Amino acid sequence: MNESMTLWSLVSNASLVVKFVMLILIAAVFASWVVIIQRHRVLNAAKSNYMDFEDRFWSGMDLSQLYRDINQQEHVFGVESIFTSGFREFSRLRQQSNADPEAVMEGTQRAMRVATVRETELLDHHLPFLATVASTSPYVGLFGTVWGIMNSFRGLANVHQATMATVAPGIAEALIATAIGLFAAIPAVIFYNRFTTKVDQLVINYETFTEEFTNILHRQVHKKSKAAQHNTVGKNG
Repeated sequence: MNESMTLWSLVSNASLVVKFVMLILIAAVFASWVVIIQRHRVLNAAKSNYMDFEDRFWSGMDLSQLYRDINQQEHVFGVESIFTSGFREFSRLRQQSNADPEAVMEGTQRAMRVATVRETELLDHHLPFLATVASTSPYVGLFGTVWGIMNSFRGLANVHQATMATVAPGIAEALIATAIGLFAAIPAVIFYNRFTTKVDQLVINYETFTEEFTNILHRQVHKKSKAAQHNTVGKNG
């Protein structure tokens, strides 16, 4: 390859605007991969956390014991956070004298909804950045290409005879910006779609668990309420 047409020479000979565009896109590439690796770990951990918790929850283990075990953990997140928020509020409201079962369940559901929203925000964290990189990088690269080609044709005004050898370096260095833009955008698009699907599935799992847990607590609180009414009737009788 001609020395004047090596990749490094094309980048180093580009105009300041094109170099600035390339620098932005290269930074976007590195930042995207940092986010991709970090989100991959977080979502895998959340999925593993959900599956482990499901096994413990449906094993017949006492809910109070499960709550104590989770609270002893150093870090509580995901479905465990939803469970502890709901069970804590349920226990607090049920201990109040003359607690209305419906009020207890409304408070419990509200606590779990807040926890679910908080966990969903943690799962979605940084995903808008990937969406931004995916949608804007090709246009940023295209801007660098257009600017570089424009400068290349402006340079031809001072040349008496334009040949391919004269035009090619300027066009080639301009097209590098588009290539870098695509290199940033393609992984961002792929992983954004993949991560969004995983987040949606986890949120569905969280909401399903919330409904199932609500039904269990609903039976418990009404069972206690009926038992209390029965004892009251017995004493009055």
